[in-house]
Amino acid sequence: EKGEPKWMLEHRLRSLKIFEELPMPRFGPDLSEVDFDDIAYYLRSVEPVESWDELPEEIKRTLEELGLPEAERKALAGLGAQVDSEMVYRSILAEVRARGVIFEPMEEALRNHPELVREHFMKVIPPEDNKFAALHGAVWSGGTFVWVPEGVEVEVPLQAYFRIQTQGVGQFEHTLIVAERGSSVHYIEGCSAPLYSRATLHTGMVEIVAKEGAHVRFTTIQN
Repeated sequence: EKGEPKWMLEHRLRSLKIFEELPMPRFGPDLSEVDFDDIAYYLRSVEPVESWDELPEEIKRTLEELGLPEAERKALAGLGAQVDSEMVYRSILAEVRARGVIFEPMEEALRNHPELVREHFMKVIPPEDNKFAALHGAVWSGGTFVWVPEGVEVEVPLQAYFRIQTQGVGQFEHTLIVAERGSSVHYIEGCSAPLYSRATLHTGMVEIVAKEGAHVRFTTIQN
């Protein structure tokens, strides 16, 4: 449906095979109660829009309560918002785009810059790393691609926000940040979900590639 290149399909199938073969990881909390058959692996609950005013009222209200519109106006070079499995809103300052910075949803970047994505996608964290990395490699959707050209400094932060809006859904966004030599960028990522009686599963992945002399600051905020 998304028209992904053949290499990505092969990556997904290889990741699925690894997921099926690997045991549950021993690090972190006890995850033995996770029921992988009780999770929805893809859900488009909100259609992507071009402007803030086109967002559904409930989503807009949630984002406004978090202060995102005000932050976008006053303090951000770009803002992205994802609900369940899809990015629904994206903006970037024209002057930042004019300097060659790429700030796009991962699916969009995969279409527009396939070789650049392929060079770095799941090279920092390969599917073999653990069972959940493999699951992510098989079913990822949404997320952000950031590429900063050599020597470019993005003084104002870029931000993405991820919202799980539906019970029983898994969210598997992929964030890939590549800062070329001598560049710098600050990226802020936040996620939240309502309290549900039925479990949701969040298995996102963040990969950061800072080339020689580059500086990347990554901030993550939960709920």
